[in-house]
Amino acid sequence: MPRIKKWEPENEAFWEQEGKYHARRNLWISISALFLAFAVWQIWSVIAANLNDIGFTYTESELFLLAALPGLTGATLRIFYTFLVPVFGGRNWTIISTASLLIPAIGIGVAVQNPETPFITMAILAALCGFGGGNFASSMSNISFFYPKKAKGTALGLNAGIGNLGVSAVQLLSPLVITIALFGPLGGGSQVMGDGSEVYMQNAAFIWVLPIVLTVIAAFFGMDNLPGVKASFKEQAVIFKNKHTWIMTWLYTMCFGSFIGYAAAFPLLTRTEFPEVNVFQIAFIGPLLGALIRPVGGWLSDKLGGAFVTFWDIILLIAGTLGVMYFYNAGNFAGFLTMFIIVFIATGIANGSTFRMIPFIFEQKEAAAVLGFTSAIAAYGAFLIPSLFGWSISLTGMANLALIIFIVYYVISLGIHWYYYSRKGAEVKC
Repeated sequence: MPRIKKWEPENEAFWEQEGKYHARRNLWISISALFLAFAVWQIWSVIAANLNDIGFTYTESELFLLAALPGLTGATLRIFYTFLVPVFGGRNWTIISTASLLIPAIGIGVAVQNPETPFITMAILAALCGFGGGNFASSMSNISFFYPKKAKGTALGLNAGIGNLGVSAVQLLSPLVITIALFGPLGGGSQVMGDGSEVYMQNAAFIWVLPIVLTVIAAFFGMDNLPGVKASFKEQAVIFKNKHTWIMTWLYTMCFGSFIGYAAAFPLLTRTEFPEVNVFQIAFIGPLLGALIRPVGGWLSDKLGGAFVTFWDIILLIAGTLGVMYFYNAGNFAGFLTMFIIVFIATGIANGSTFRMIPFIFEQKEAAAVLGFTSAIAAYGAFLIPSLFGWSISLTGMANLALIIFIVYYVISLGIHWYYYSRKGAEVKC
């Protein structure tokens, strides 16, 4: 089992001779764990849209709630997970938090096989998927300790970007694995769709069980608890006195909250407004591109500056959301999808660029806590965005009211970012 006696990533000689090797090993295991966390967190974005087709009788608002609940619990858990790496150690907490994903993965696989399963049971299982959402905060906090400032943008971008691919993976793989008896008698029987075809909806959850077990084993043998990063909650809580903690939380909510919220809501929104479209053939595209481009956002920020990249990206996000609303009202699905893909790309770039800004605004230990805390609050987007879409549709019959709220939020974000980080004479250059 690896053991590290000292850790000095800003020491160039140490970094080249020893540090880089350890950092990369921990990064790649962390990426695997985060990928699975996002997959479990977003299982309901697929399952919720299919439940009534296999015999369940939930209302539309109940289905939107099932898609939203993992966002609520995941964001709340992130607040606590933010501060746990310096308390328990990065390796130890990765093992515990990844193993916890087995609870909802197995539970959902059992519950979806019985159409008589009460809604409250499904709601509890949806809430437990928040274990996956919580992992992001501790994962990003842990990886931030491993890299020098010059490489943090790229490292954090890779960890989050490839980890975010779990969102598109669950939306891409689920429609494929539910069509076959993948686990034989051990996986349970099939369910009958409205068109008479047989599916195995439980596979959308069971498919992640073995990878979770293997990743826990890899973390046990391959990851490290770093020396010199221990800190109590009280020591880390100093971040709440710094106004830039709250500013960066607002800005990261703008991008990551949008990314994860749109990923959770897009399948249901499309199915509601464009029923003629087979949403499960295309739902994964936006989250996939948004996740893939996140490391690019971090890399560009290492080259051009996080504030510069973020400013222009917010403008792209505003334009893309205006485009979504235009084509939505025009009933043009091709334009609607294209604009949503632009929005996902914009959120992915800003996810990388804003996280690159944080290590330049805060000291190392503070930066790790801020990375986790901002991601915690931003994760509420996974609850708020599906909920706002559901509210807007139930109130007005259209999603326009929700989209207008999002656009106003982005415009305010652009002004805040310009004032504090982008304008000539800005308070902080990052």
